[in-house]
Amino acid sequence: MISNSEPMQVCFPVNSCCLAVALVLSACAVQKNPYATTNRSYKAQVKAYAQALRATPGPTPGADSLGGKYWVGTTNFNLRKPNYVVIHHTAQDSTAQTLRTFTLPRTQVSAHYVIGRDGRIYHLLNDYLRAWHGGVARWGNTTDINSSSVGIELDNNGTEPFAEAQMTSLLLVLTDLKKAYGIPAANFIGHADIAPSRKNDPSAQFPWKRLADQGFGLWYDAGPLPSPFLPDSAAALASRLLIPRLPDTDTALPAPTLPPDTSTVDVQLARLNSSLTAFDPQAALRIIGYDTRDLPAAIRAFKLHFIQQNVAGPLTEADNRILYNLYRKCL
Repeated sequence: MISNSEPMQVCFPVNSCCLAVALVLSACAVQKNPYATTNRSYKAQVKAYAQALRATPGPTPGADSLGGKYWVGTTNFNLRKPNYVVIHHTAQDSTAQTLRTFTLPRTQVSAHYVIGRDGRIYHLLNDYLRAWHGGVARWGNTTDINSSSVGIELDNNGTEPFAEAQMTSLLLVLTDLKKAYGIPAANFIGHADIAPSRKNDPSAQFPWKRLADQGFGLWYDAGPLPSPFLPDSAAALASRLLIPRLPDTDTALPAPTLPPDTSTVDVQLARLNSSLTAFDPQAALRIIGYDTRDLPAAIRAFKLHFIQQNVAGPLTEADNRILYNLYRKCL
């Protein structure tokens, strides 16, 4: 007999105890992985795409060979692979907020990787699949950036420095991507580079030179840069070519008598005119890759990436020297 001073003990049937434990474990599992539902959705979508890849196109009765009447499976193929890496900042306040944004169907945005301020790397999408991170964008002649790129989002609100742990992890990811897919150094770019009229990420605080020093992205040469502007016109130099001057004076000698056949002089003049074509910043930006249809936006994006000060201002002579140096690297 249990006295009133002793605590009451309640016994549950074994099956009830097991059920209770299972419910607790299940609840813990949900708490540990808040993205279990979106992970299931991801797997379902990937399965559907895999089925589409496995499908063999059937013959189309009455169609010609270009329409699919004859199916011949080649033995020489592999998966398409990314050729660009586009770096973003999230413009949000936390990694959790960004992950939620990327797992809500209504937002219609995503990326392959998210890297937190603490350096934690979240891989959201297989590198071979197309993320929705670039939007309406262009780089050189590539107009569908999403189809040929990997998107990396850095947890940063756009007004703060990028954390050291975050940058260390980013360099690790970039190293893996470059090695896995053979991505050229010049093809590591920012969201603002490909969408200059819409975007400004990553911000002017992003250390592009540090990345370039590791082989990820272009950068201009150190030291004095050659000026793209030539003080003498082709006509002035041509006159110096045809009319020699006395040593240490500005007195011109009489013009020499030209032979009847002036083709040699014409060739020299043509070469001078060709070599002394004025430097065109808009053409240089376009050769680097920028969409210059909105030239002020392209200049702003260029300065955001390579100058990182007075971003909203016009190109200065120093800016043009840097632009000229980068343009020459892209020829």
